[in-house]
Amino acid sequence: MKRIPVGISGRHVHVTKEHLEILFGEGYELKVFKPLSQPGQYAAEEKVSVVSPQGLVLDGVRILGPVRPASQVEISQSDAIRYKFVAPVRSSGDVKGSGACKLVGPKGEVELSEGVIIADRHIHFSLEEAKEFGVKDKDIVSIKIDGIKAGILDNILCRVHENFRLDCHLDTDDGDAFMLKNGDTVQLVKKYEIVE
Repeated sequence: MKRIPVGISGRHVHVTKEHLEILFGEGYELKVFKPLSQPGQYAAEEKVSVVSPQGLVLDGVRILGPVRPASQVEISQSDAIRYKFVAPVRSSGDVKGSGACKLVGPKGEVELSEGVIIADRHIHFSLEEAKEFGVKDKDIVSIKIDGIKAGILDNILCRVHENFRLDCHLDTDDGDAFMLKNGDTVQLVKKYEIVE
């Protein structure tokens, strides 16, 4: 059976062009640090501080590029607890009514009234990969994880697009719980029986 590679997403920030220029200066453009699994996406060299409404500071949070239509901050539940952020579990881009924060860069600051989320678990599929695995966009599936802390992880959203490439994105809390690291692989589970 074909396996799915795992990408563990650490805390990171997406910014608009407008916010990038406030944080780093007029006309500033992101510099590529390294490409990510999805075509055209990359970790940028630039980092910012993220300040919670209580004034607690997450320093050195990397920006991911390219720029987005809306700025958002993706953190783990552990981060939310430790730094006192409000951070609902959401799909990337779904920030309405999410947590507030302040972004601090070398040239300026941006107050976000919403935008702090814990990213949902999801798997990216190309159109061909979705057919191969028998899934469609927005399906909810589970994955089977092997290893010393093996288990089943539920409630994983399928995202299907012609530009996507197969990758299961989990946050650091999920990765740590199952002792997963980048490049490990998992199996897709669509249905399993609960014994009562």
